[in-house]
Amino acid sequence: MRIEVLKSKIHNVKITFTQLNYIGSITIDEDLLDAANMIENEKVLIVNNNNGERFETYIIKGERGSGIIGLNGAASRKGMIGDELIIISFATMEFEEAKKHQPWLVFPNKFNKI
Repeated sequence: MRIEVLKSKIHNVKITFTQLNYIGSITIDEDLLDAANMIENEKVLIVNNNNGERFETYIIKGERGSGIIGLNGAASRKGMIGDELIIISFATMEFEEAKKHQPWLVFPNKFNKI
């Protein structure tokens, strides 16, 4: 049996920009991606702690060390600058493997830095 489990989580980052006129996605500082073991184009679930929105999109790599968290395209309607997000990715694995799996959890500071 295969199950889906938490792979990675970036907890409570703040939106630094929104850009409506763009193909939908989320831009994330490359330092945060490395810490969370996430990659560009990976599917993620976004949870907005300020308004309760939950949506899926894919990652665009942002400038390393910038603290950038940006909602692009239609996703930009799901939050405002300063809103706190949780960014989650999942992995599918065998049940026994999943029992031993330890997710990557990242808790950035108020400037979206590790």
